[in-house]
Amino acid sequence: MSKTEVVTVPRPLLLDDGRPAIHAWTLDPEMRHLNHGSFGAVPMIAQQRQNELRAEMDRAPVVWFPGLPDRMAAVRAEIATFLRVDAGDLALVPNASAGASTVYAALAARPGGDIVVTDHGYGAVTMGAERLARGWGTRVRTARVPLAADAERAYEAVMAEVDDSTGLIVLDQITSATARRMPVERVGAEAARRGIPLLVDGAHAPGLLAAPLEGLVCDAWVGNLHKWGCTPRGTAALVVRGPLREDLHPLIDSWNAAEPFPERFDQQGTLDATGSLAAPTALDFIEHTWGWQTARQYMDELAEHGARIVGAAFAGGPAEPIDVGMPVPGMRLVRLPDGLGTTRIEADALRDRASAELGLEAAFTSFDGIGYLRLSAHVYNTPADYEYFAEECVPVVRAWAREARRSGSTR
Repeated sequence: MSKTEVVTVPRPLLLDDGRPAIHAWTLDPEMRHLNHGSFGAVPMIAQQRQNELRAEMDRAPVVWFPGLPDRMAAVRAEIATFLRVDAGDLALVPNASAGASTVYAALAARPGGDIVVTDHGYGAVTMGAERLARGWGTRVRTARVPLAADAERAYEAVMAEVDDSTGLIVLDQITSATARRMPVERVGAEAARRGIPLLVDGAHAPGLLAAPLEGLVCDAWVGNLHKWGCTPRGTAALVVRGPLREDLHPLIDSWNAAEPFPERFDQQGTLDATGSLAAPTALDFIEHTWGWQTARQYMDELAEHGARIVGAAFAGGPAEPIDVGMPVPGMRLVRLPDGLGTTRIEADALRDRASAELGLEAAFTSFDGIGYLRLSAHVYNTPADYEYFAEECVPVVRAWAREARRSGSTR
């Protein structure tokens, strides 16, 4: 940092009554919550709405379930407005992985067609692609995209694994482990030109991006609303605009099975749909309290501030930011000391240890044999959260690294 550079510390967001934003959530006050990106956090008002809906369902289930399709259709329309897509293109699914599995089940085998993924892909979605490839009698080809690759280099890395017989491309819009964008718009345009199906995993996009499908051509897109959108868990969107929609069916066949897409997804047996029905309450809470644009700007400025001070604490002085090539708002990577989080299993063990010993919810990730701390920021976070990590937790994590280098393990 130069001597003339002015560092702006974001001012914490407040509720309408002047209290800190976190008072709208039921998060444990004894813990620091720096990993919104993994499972989200549901504000009290949405929890209360879901509880009301569950009580209504349990008071008269024989009334509730036959009337569910109409209510789901109304909610789909509200969620479509939030995502800036047509309600007729959007179905509700339990999560992004379920949406990906739905797409996999609908795709016809393309003779000799391999499936292309990247080394940044979300593990469960990649596992689904591997299962599909086994069923097709083909293979999965993994495009290696350097962490620092810009849009051009990332595009070239993906397309280097694609040929005219490719059966499917699966590409993250925002990567989970590495908190970077992928050039889904450009890959989508080229895939469409070649007639190759593209599934975009937009799990992190709703709420983090204002219009995640704007300018995007793809056969299917899936996104979680429970992450940055703060809706109850079990709420995700599947958007399909092309001919694939005729072959898409929910993973559970029910009485709406004969309806067209997306209406056939509005009833799936006795699944608890109250999370989806309460989703607009969460989305509207953010909009009416701060506005989504203000919220996104705050989250990004706070994530940048957090990465700066935590990175400096690990480095013992000003640290160069991690170059992720195509950065995203609200998340940043900080490199861990050598010896920590070199594999996904080791990174998960760090997550569990930090929770148990430091009272900290944080995301530890691994990419290309290097461990990272993936910082998230949401409206309820404040600069004090990251200052606490830098002052109280970094010395302990550095001690863990010394311990790991001595023992050869992070456990």
